Amino acid sequence: MTGPRSKALFEEATRLLPGGVNSPVRAFRAVGGEPPVIDRASGSRLFDVDGKVYIDYVGAWGSMIMGHAHPVVVKAIQEAAEGGVSYGASTPWETDLARMVVEAVPSMEMVRFVNSGTEATMSAIRLARGATGRDRIVKFEGCYHGHADSLLVKAGSGAMTFGVPDSLGVPAALARQTIALPFNDRDAVRASFREVGREIACVIVEPVAGNMGVVPPKPGFLEALREITATHGSLLIFDEVITGFRVGPGGAQALYGVRPDLTCLGKIVGGGLPVGVYGGPKEIMEQVAPLGGVYQAGTLSGNPLAMRAGIETLHLIEEPGFYERLEERSKRLEEGLGELAARSGIALTCQRVGSMLTPFFTKHGVIDYRTARSADTGLYARFFRAMLDGGVYLAPSQFEADFLSDAHSVADVEATLLAAQDAFARVRVR
Repeated sequence: MTGPRSKALFEEATRLLPGGVNSPVRAFRAVGGEPPVIDRASGSRLFDVDGKVYIDYVGAWGSMIMGHAHPVVVKAIQEAAEGGVSYGASTPWETDLARMVVEAVPSMEMVRFVNSGTEATMSAIRLARGATGRDRIVKFEGCYHGHADSLLVKAGSGAMTFGVPDSLGVPAALARQTIALPFNDRDAVRASFREVGREIACVIVEPVAGNMGVVPPKPGFLEALREITATHGSLLIFDEVITGFRVGPGGAQALYGVRPDLTCLGKIVGGGLPVGVYGGPKEIMEQVAPLGGVYQAGTLSGNPLAMRAGIETLHLIEEPGFYERLEERSKRLEEGLGELAARSGIALTCQRVGSMLTPFFTKHGVIDYRTARSADTGLYARFFRAMLDGGVYLAPSQFEADFLSDAHSVADVEATLLAAQDAFARVRVR
């Protein structure tokens, strides 16, 4: 149950903010109840204004790979702030962080920093349109790439469906430039390119979907996207805002061995501060202003606080054994949830790639948005509330990912599984 101070503060927020929040999922509409209002965070823990403590598996939606308030990152931000929080001018730290990103991510030779994942994806699409002279784009149903107009589009039932707006305020004429297809369906992609391939500027995809819950690519799917786009002169964009530095040091493209034309990053790259990155080969990136005719700018881009936080975070994850620790603890959580659900007679499919996972309340594997939507969202909501009561903060939607950080200990995972055992018992007897 949400405490009295959280209730009062959230009620006040609803008078001043739409729905009481600055991002819709925070309102808990998908899981019911009122959200706790967070006062502070440290390591793997959130502390709400009523003094309740939670083991946190949201981690600022995957940003906090080192855990909250890591002392090295905090010190870097403090030192940067003492020198001024923003200049609107070049700094040495943006070059240092750019070098680290380029060295780590196989497809990136040159990058541009922006302030969010949405900015990164919208800028990459503009660049793809400018580089190809084409207007149409392909995205996949259930893959979220930010709230830019071209990307707020949902698919219909056909193999090739021209977009209809998924939000009020998106012009239908603009949405029609977006083709939305089922994730993991290479045949649908081939059919679309046979029909209008000469008009398609790019395909944008989360190589591991994280915004309909965690859905890995089928073997050969990413390779097919690479082959199809190359054949038709379109660009392939990997949205690795979530997967970048999360599923491995080189992101999903290194994990699966598929090199896109453009890559979008965010979250971890800024050490949890607002940041986005897009980049690729020099011959494409040199078409961005001031070198080329594709315009993009930002007053706060390359902010010194975010650059310094990102540099220290990327140094920390380079330490030997880092990803091995994350894999071990994430695997234990995945397998433990599956075992407990089976013991309770509850249909659960826990899908994981690296340290991102989603427990889907369905007995079937989830391969796309349609199969994700078949999960029992009511059961997830009850499980979520039971876990919250047990001191575990999961993603407040069936269709989001949970994340582990380096701060999550073996004891944290075992405590989470104890809470899950009780939560499964509670939802089973309803």
